Amino acid sequence: MTAASAASAAAQPAREPVGPVDSSRIPRYAGPATFARLPRLDEVGTADVAVVGVPFDTGVSYRPGARFGGNAIREASRLLRPYNPAQDASPFALAQVADAGDIAANPFNINEAVETIEAGADALLDTGARLMTLGGDHTIALPLLRSLAKKHGPVALLHFDAHLDTWDTYFGAEYTHGTPFRRAVEEGILDTSALSHVGTRGPLYGKKDLDDDAKMGFGIVTSADVMRRGVDEVADQLRQRIGDRPLYISIDIDVLDPAHAPGTGTPEAGGLTSRELLEIVRGLSSCNLVSADLVEVAPAYDHAEITSVAASHTAYELTTIMARQIAAGRGEG
Repeated sequence: MTAASAASAAAQPAREPVGPVDSSRIPRYAGPATFARLPRLDEVGTADVAVVGVPFDTGVSYRPGARFGGNAIREASRLLRPYNPAQDASPFALAQVADAGDIAANPFNINEAVETIEAGADALLDTGARLMTLGGDHTIALPLLRSLAKKHGPVALLHFDAHLDTWDTYFGAEYTHGTPFRRAVEEGILDTSALSHVGTRGPLYGKKDLDDDAKMGFGIVTSADVMRRGVDEVADQLRQRIGDRPLYISIDIDVLDPAHAPGTGTPEAGGLTSRELLEIVRGLSSCNLVSADLVEVAPAYDHAEITSVAASHTAYELTTIMARQIAAGRGEG
C-alpha cells in the first residue's frame, strides 16, 4: 500500500474511530506492524491523523540507514497502549488515527524525491488529515513544509535536533538533511517570527553558522539550556514564542543523547534524555499542532530498540496532542 493509493480511498462516511488491535486478545508480536497496531488507512477510508512513512535517506552526510527508520518505529510501537496517562487522553478514541503506509520516493534522484514526497503529502492533507510522518532523513522536512504551507500559509516551526540544519549546500547539493530549513526560509513557507531550534549542541563549521541562523529568525535552546533551566521553563518559553500560530514540529532523533538514541546517523554527545524530550513535547499540548515529523532513526546502529522505542513514544505524544485538538475542535474533548 502506498500513501497515494490509501489517500484515494478516503471517502467513507464519518463513524466512531477504529482503534488498535486488542492486545489482550491478539499478542503484540502477531500481525502486521502498523503504527501502534492501528488500522491501515485503506481499511477505515478516512483519518483525522495519518501516520505515514517516508523511507528515504539519500540526503544524509554521514551514516546511512534512516530509510529503514519508519518500519523500525512501527515495530517498536507494538507496545504502545490506547490510554495516555501523561496527557489524560485516549487519542485513538478521540480521533481516527490510521497508518497510511509509505510515500515511496526515488532513492537515486533527490530533486525528484522531494517532488514525490510533496505530492504524497498533498494527497493526504487534501483528505483533511494531519500528518505524523516517520522518516527517513531530515531532507523530507522541506517537501512536507511546502505542502503544509499550501494549506496554512507560513507555519511556525519547532525543530528538535542536535544540529541547525540551516546550512547552504553540501557538495553543491541544495537538498540534503543539513539544509531543509534554510530552503524553507528562502521559500517563505516558515513564519520567521516563530522559529526555534531545541537541543542543539556540538561543534560547528564556524561562528558564521550561528550568525546566519539568527538572521533567518531562529531562536536556540541548547541541550545545556534544557539541563540548566528545566523542561517546564523551556516549554513555557516555546509556547510563548509560538502563540496560536499553526505549528509544525520536526524532531530529529539525534536531539537525544547517544545513550538514549544510538541508532542515528550523526550522533553528538551531550544531548537530551528521552524523558526530557517527552516532557517538553507534552508541555506543548496547548499549541496549534497541524502536523509533525520524526526523522533520522537508523536501526542498523540501534541496540535493543532503544532508539526506536524512544521514537515511537515521541510520535505517540505528538499524535495524542493532535487527536486532543481535533476532538476539542468538534466540541468532544
